[in-house]
Amino acid sequence: METIHVKDKVFAISIKEEDILKEVDRVAKEINRDFADKDPLFISLLNGSFMFTADLMKRINFSCEVQFVKFSSYEGTSSTGKVTEMIGLKGDLTGRTVVIVEDIIESGITMKYMLENLKEKNPKEIHICTLLMKPEKLKVDLNVEYVAMRIPNDFIVGYGLDYDGYGRNYKDIYTVIN
Repeated sequence: METIHVKDKVFAISIKEEDILKEVDRVAKEINRDFADKDPLFISLLNGSFMFTADLMKRINFSCEVQFVKFSSYEGTSSTGKVTEMIGLKGDLTGRTVVIVEDIIESGITMKYMLENLKEKNPKEIHICTLLMKPEKLKVDLNVEYVAMRIPNDFIVGYGLDYDGYGRNYKDIYTVIN
């Protein structure tokens, strides 16, 4: 489908699944190289990262642990600037290597909140992996080591990303056109 309708908006295809998966492959190779001997805990931020996390984990070639957390900072098509924790982390992180898996980093506010919370749990090290990053929208200083794709500051849906809960199910990524 070249265009889709989600609620009251029309979106056009901007990143095809095959291109997404090429970048997921690349990031997975980097992670396999860097973490195979570190017994990392992957922490996936729901809901948006579920597709990326699933595809990424299928490409990780060492035994690892995955947990899911849920934060919210969006309402409609824009960030509220306030982060709410909806599902929290379980277990002891003391001395662990942690890799945060995120769908998209825009302002960085949610990621900053996540980092602050994780640091209180005394992990050995924390790394960030994201499917998408909007560098021009970033409001906080973050060291994002694993970025599948850098994209412009457009509103997108698909491949786990949503508009008010809708549109996550599409295998491609679409950009709003009106």
